[in-house]
This record gives sequence, structure tokens and C-alpha cells, in this order.
Amino acid sequence: MPSVFTHAAIPLALWCASERGRISTRLLGAGVVAAMLPDADVLAFALHIPYADGFGHRGASHSLLFAMLLAALAIPCARALQASRIQAAVFVFICAVSHPLLDALTSGGLGVALWWPWSEQRLFAPWRPIRVSPFANNFFSARGLQTVLSELRWVWLPLLIGVTGWRLIQHRTPASSTPP
Repeated sequence: MPSVFTHAAIPLALWCASERGRISTRLLGAGVVAAMLPDADVLAFALHIPYADGFGHRGASHSLLFAMLLAALAIPCARALQASRIQAAVFVFICAVSHPLLDALTSGGLGVALWWPWSEQRLFAPWRPIRVSPFANNFFSARGLQTVLSELRWVWLPLLIGVTGWRLIQHRTPASSTPP
């Protein structure tokens, strides 16, 4: 898995790319939580649930169904999130589903159960450039540093370039796009 900090990169990038005020800070907070929440399944280790189990790490909480459930939960909270119901659901869904998609790009683990409960199969992306993050107690190590550098290269930098490019395109005025 990428580090918990990198899972927050997707909602942050969407917020930075949007027009000011389009995504409220409350909705951003819900998106960050939705992007990080799937890794709460590490509690399965403490409960002696095997990693490969449907409820183990990268199992049910890394599925499209889980992302849809979080999106459905955002609907009745839309007013508190200062968003329309559709905006709350879509934003939370995108943030939640970004988690297993990023995990599928990592170099370790058993893959993600994206299609759970319809399939127990664990999936990886065909291209896996992101170093898998060590668990909490080993995060501040040489391997943890390698993970952070990998995440900067393959997640944060492309998002920074994408957001900057998007903002530049959005700020172009019609007068500057026509030749003199």
C-alpha cells in the first residue's frame, strides 16, 4: 500500500484543481477520510483474520462495493458537507475508489479485492511502480524512505503537474487564446 499520506493526495489534488469554493473544506475532509479509511482493515491482523481472507487486509474494504457504500453514506450528509447530494456521493466515491487503485499499483502484498463480494480474486495493475509501504512501526526506516521517494515520483509529482496544468488551462482568458 502507499502510505496513508499518499492516499490523501487524490482528494487534495481534486480540491486544488477545482474552482475556489466548488469543493468545501468539509467535503474535502470527507474525501480524505474516504481515501484513507480502507486501510482501517489492518485491524484484521489484531483480530487474527488472515491477510488473504475476504475481510483481511486489502479485502472487502478495498472493493468497489465499499466505495459505493461510503458514497451512499455521503448522501444524507450532503448538507453538513456543504455539497449537493450528487456532488457528495461522486466525490466520496472517487476518493474511496482511489485507494484500492493506488494499492494495485504497488510492488507488494496480495493485491486488492476490487470485485468483492462477487469475486475473492486479488488484483494488481499490470504496471506496479509504487514501492509498497512498510507498516507503521517500520515506516521510519530506509525502506520507508524508499517508499516516500517512490510515492513522490509516481503519485505526488504527476498530480502536481496535472493540477498545475489544469489550473493554467482554466486561467487562460479568451482574449489570450486568440492571435492578435
